[in-house]
Amino acid sequence: MYSSEQEKVELEHEAAKLFMRWYEQQTGQKIRHIWHNQPRKPDVSCLLNDERLDIEIAHIYGSELEAMKLLGRHLDEKTRYELRLLEHVTDPHQRLVSALNRILNNKAGKTYTSNRVWLVLRNVNPGWSRDDIAGLQGEITVPARHPFEQIWIVGDKDGKTGIVQLYPAL
Repeated sequence: MYSSEQEKVELEHEAAKLFMRWYEQQTGQKIRHIWHNQPRKPDVSCLLNDERLDIEIAHIYGSELEAMKLLGRHLDEKTRYELRLLEHVTDPHQRLVSALNRILNNKAGKTYTSNRVWLVLRNVNPGWSRDDIAGLQGEITVPARHPFEQIWIVGDKDGKTGIVQLYPAL
């Protein structure tokens, strides 16, 4: 596996573990054992109450420079393009809304060979908080058609602030 591919797998596993820890704590439901899928759609799988659950993982960055700094490397062209589009939005609140809506729109078009797929987004931008994300419920647009049973966000890079459910809205 290439080093950037290995890094991606590690980031996905880390995000899934953070999510699973908070989900279990928040709901009291047992969620255990994680493995990476090959081919990688969805990224990881686990057991929720002893039943398979597949999870697609995505990370939210604020800008190209922030992503490169956080990852400690250069980005692929697609990621660079998406982040450049966000950099034109100067208001941090609006950048967060735009970033979330872009990811949700991009992920909505994917298809998976799975009975249950959740989308877990991980906020890695230190300028945005779990509370910022939770306050956006009315501004985030979850596409009408998408393959996800539930959509969640891990509020910060280290998973210290918890998770927020975006879909279905509570």
